Amino acid sequence: MIQTFGSIAALLLSAALLLTGHGLQVALLPVRADLAGFATLELGILGAAYFLGFAAGCLIGPRIIRRVGHIRTFAAMVCLASTMALAHALFTEPVFWWLCRAITGLCLAVLFMVIESWLNARSTNENRGRVFSIYTIITLTMVSAGQMILVLDDPRGFALFAGASILVSLSALPVALARAEAPAPLASVQLEIGHLFRRAPVGVVGAAVVGLTLGAFWSLAPVFVQQNPLALDTDMVAVFMSVAVVAGAIGQWPLGRGSDHMDRRKAILATSIASAIVGAAMALFSERWADGLLVFPFLFGFFVFPLYTLCAAHMNDWVAADEYVDASGVLLLLYAAGAIAGSILGSGAMQILGPSGLFRERATDEPQRESLGIDFEV
Repeated sequence: MIQTFGSIAALLLSAALLLTGHGLQVALLPVRADLAGFATLELGILGAAYFLGFAAGCLIGPRIIRRVGHIRTFAAMVCLASTMALAHALFTEPVFWWLCRAITGLCLAVLFMVIESWLNARSTNENRGRVFSIYTIITLTMVSAGQMILVLDDPRGFALFAGASILVSLSALPVALARAEAPAPLASVQLEIGHLFRRAPVGVVGAAVVGLTLGAFWSLAPVFVQQNPLALDTDMVAVFMSVAVVAGAIGQWPLGRGSDHMDRRKAILATSIASAIVGAAMALFSERWADGLLVFPFLFGFFVFPLYTLCAAHMNDWVAADEYVDASGVLLLLYAAGAIAGSILGSGAMQILGPSGLFRERATDEPQRESLGIDFEV
């Protein structure tokens, strides 16, 4: 393990810097867009555009990596992603921001492919689980740290956009200067959804449903918090999002380890039921209990974020070793497709019910609408 981590330390440092900058953008952009007067549907499209680009990156990423290698691909995608972070500050227009987010999504998908294929190449069957657990914890922790940077300056200004760009740019340095040899270019990847569905239908469907839920969360939860009457200021957005992501990192180990000792489908079912209960509680109490803005995101993150990992583990239980890359590509693509739909459906719910429609029914005199927010999340 010591030798393995020595060979991937620079890569993990690059991932940490990249995801800190990405986490800042995740919190900053919806807040800034809302302050600029974007309609709720436009905010939903903003999130969907990111995941649309992410899906495109899943399709073209292997071709880019095969052509120029891991290190050059990483550097090129970091450069483009950093440029997009700054571009948002130049023109606050919905269509322009949609384009920037789509390009950012493409870059992040390719970067994740570089990172994860590199980790696979440097790990073994005996330590791969531990390697990826640490990578996941780093991912969620640094995204949370990036979101907390939002409290350091006014989201209307330029500094936070510049900060996100700087962090993303710096992520190229450890990989570019590392002495560790990059893995060989990827082999051809075949994204055969039907074949994998026959092997592990729960994994395939689960990845899409998790994307549906988290797509809405990443795209619209900052707006939900910003307009919640119990949120005192914009800083609460960073706190809410960070609590959820940190809880997701905490939940990875006990839920993942527990799934190793039982039928993983049962673990996925139990975690899904717990997530539904948290969604119902969020629906009922998010605007009535001030501490709920800390308790509910913690429980939400603890149960919902590990679900993708459980679905991926279940999928890999049923595929051959030479199909791991295929399975990873399919799951990322399905997650992105679900997230596109989740962003649009979430914005539709909020358009009808108001900001609280993302998690709960609106306090209204129209009882026929009361179930929509709860049903969407459950």
